[in-house]
Amino acid sequence: MADLYQERSNNLTKTWALMAGFFLVVIGIGWVISAYYGNPGILYGAVIFSVLMNVGSYWFSDKVVIGMTGAKPASREEFFDLYTVTENLAITAGVPMPKLYVINDPAPNAFATGRDEKHAVVAATTGLLKMLNRTELEGVIAHELSHVKNRDMLVMTVAVVLAGFVAIIADIFLRMSMFGGNRDDNGKAGALLAVLAIVAAILAPIAAQLIQLAISRKREFLADASGALLTRYPEGLASALQKISGYAAPMKSASHATAHLFIANPFGRTAGQFINRLFATHPPVEERVKALLGK
Repeated sequence: MADLYQERSNNLTKTWALMAGFFLVVIGIGWVISAYYGNPGILYGAVIFSVLMNVGSYWFSDKVVIGMTGAKPASREEFFDLYTVTENLAITAGVPMPKLYVINDPAPNAFATGRDEKHAVVAATTGLLKMLNRTELEGVIAHELSHVKNRDMLVMTVAVVLAGFVAIIADIFLRMSMFGGNRDDNGKAGALLAVLAIVAAILAPIAAQLIQLAISRKREFLADASGALLTRYPEGLASALQKISGYAAPMKSASHATAHLFIANPFGRTAGQFINRLFATHPPVEERVKALLGK
């Protein structure tokens, strides 16, 4: 399985390169807008705000996600299979036992979050626990623990924060443009800065979102492969993915902010196939199953 480890290394390198690009985008937008309004304080404020958001997301990301999804702590007595499967796989993977949560939702799904292995959280819906047999549940939990072990969750969280930050910057600029504001009009130079600022404000959120989706889609394939390596039975995860994708209704707590964290699209089959492939936070299930089964 040397190719798997090489792929993991390459994907992590590419992801950190994307994150460095994100920071450059944030700084670039701050510089353009500050130049447009002749106020360097905007750039300084953007950098400071970005740092504060990243620090906050690092320390409190798991609590924020749990609150957004409405997940509740899962006890060993009430959810015995979930607890024992996770416990056994955590020992096999060599990671600490994560905190377990359950979401009261008939749609089958699961996710992992947390800043590192010692502060990891794994959550599953009641629909998932009812639909899957133990072997399939092992495949899903192995997938989520692979996200934890590969440090995917921290990277994804930072990507979400930066994408949101870029969108906030763009929204502030567009509102200021609509209602006017003090800016230096220096003939052609001022007009050029105005055009650049408007273009940046419109395109930056789109670029940020696409990068976020690219990170998620690559890492789903990697977590599938790592999970299969952990259980030594890729058929279990493949079967689970087929069952999960067969459930058409969306989750009650589905949110674009957290959609990329789940093992499958929490919005179900609610959009056209072309739109799904272009903007979905997950690769098509058919492609994931083929990769797992080597077809």
